[in-house]
Amino acid sequence: MSEETKKQPETEQEQAAAETKAPAAESDKQEAEPAAEKTEKKDWFGKKSKELEAVKAKLDAEQANAKLKDQMLRTAAEYDNYRKRSAREADQKFNDGVSHAVNQILAILDTLDMAANAECTDENYKKGVVMTLDKAEKALKTLNITEIESMGKPFDPNFMNAVQQVPAEDGQESGTVVRVFQKGYMIGDKIIRHATVVVAE
Repeated sequence: MSEETKKQPETEQEQAAAETKAPAAESDKQEAEPAAEKTEKKDWFGKKSKELEAVKAKLDAEQANAKLKDQMLRTAAEYDNYRKRSAREADQKFNDGVSHAVNQILAILDTLDMAANAECTDENYKKGVVMTLDKAEKALKTLNITEIESMGKPFDPNFMNAVQQVPAEDGQESGTVVRVFQKGYMIGDKIIRHATVVVAE
């Protein structure tokens, strides 16, 4: 056999081997393509999963902030209510104390008032009584104590006690206060003493 004859089969064998390798390479390539696609899909899902987690974390943080803000607003409102209630209670206690103290000296003021309105020949004596009453009135105003106006006013049982009814004179309306026996006083909205009055029938 010549060398050319020997080479031919070898060449045929090489071609056959090359043909066998070519489909194998194509098969490997086809297998590699789906693997790459799977990797891309996996990466895409991983990215979306991270984005979803970030959004969930943001929502959780917003909900926590809203809850904390609500708690803070409630606490502030409770504190404001407590402060107002404490101020009201303190004012009420102060007014109660002042009311009790003033109630003890009203009888003295009534006596001075009767002395100032009584007939007197000693003008200096009467002037001294009037000055004392003026000072007492200023002191009462300082304590936010006001006299209940009743003379010539319609009778109001919330502020006055009627001890007598008299026939109405000409021009007087029925139920009008025609005389004040004892002045009434109040501090703020609280009555210290009702006015004692005479009412026209």
